[in-house]
Amino acid sequence: MKTLIIYDSFFGNTEQVAKAISEAIGSASEVKVCKVGEVKREQLNGINLLIVGSPTRAFRPSPATNKFLKNIPANSLNGVKAASFDTRMSIEDIKVRILRFLVNMFGYAAKPISEKLRKKGAEIAVSPEGFLVNDTKGPLKEGELERAKEWAKKLK
Repeated sequence: MKTLIIYDSFFGNTEQVAKAISEAIGSASEVKVCKVGEVKREQLNGINLLIVGSPTRAFRPSPATNKFLKNIPANSLNGVKAASFDTRMSIEDIKVRILRFLVNMFGYAAKPISEKLRKKGAEIAVSPEGFLVNDTKGPLKEGELERAKEWAKKLK
């Protein structure tokens, strides 16, 4: 299965998750991992599975991820399975009450990514997933890379 994993990362956490997902899915010849700013549109041609990940920034995907998703031509993902993930702080770790309220109201990045992929024609293979960081800059919480690999196995 030809798979493309596209991610954005500010502090390396989302990149680590993308690479863990890649390891769980298959061989290097079948799976390509690219930072969002380095993706060429033609890389979307002929893929079977597209996975997009982003850190949650202001309750949504990063600006670069949003730009990439916006520039995918309409219906160009027809016949492609897709999945999305984000990195985020857990609601329990957010100390400021107003911020917890806003997260509950606006959510995280993975769900809007999934919705944008669906609107471009992709079939969403699994529910969007969030992987937890200890603080704004990370690191990832213990066990999150293993959890990412388990999530990825659902995509095979």
